[in-house]
Amino acid sequence: MAVLALRDETAAGGSLASLRLTDLPDSLTVRELLRLRVREEVARHNAAPSRHFAGLVKPDDAELAPGGYRLRSPRRLDWERQADIAERAFAGNGFILLIGDRQVESLDETVDLNVDQEVVFIKLVQLVGG
Repeated sequence: MAVLALRDETAAGGSLASLRLTDLPDSLTVRELLRLRVREEVARHNAAPSRHFAGLVKPDDAELAPGGYRLRSPRRLDWERQADIAERAFAGNGFILLIGDRQVESLDETVDLNVDQEVVFIKLVQLVGG
């Protein structure tokens, strides 16, 4: 079983967060990886719901806050809804995925976890007025 390190960074290279996933199959698609990551971070949030969510993408009715997103009230999140939002964000260039030394272009690409053991998510900031 493979182990994978996930790291979030800003476009300027600043570190935001990291996550380690264990007991993974030897390969999976980028879509499976993305959904697995979101499911894990939502499960961590749902174990002790609060007004703060430190995840890849913004939940419905949340606002940007230091280190993540602020929810209107503490609540459990639906990991499938968050995963769908993450897929749309990837398609809309909301973030870039780097696996090894290459940028991922498609959610259907296969990741060999025996070779690639680190994934970097670079969060892109939308420009105002553009």
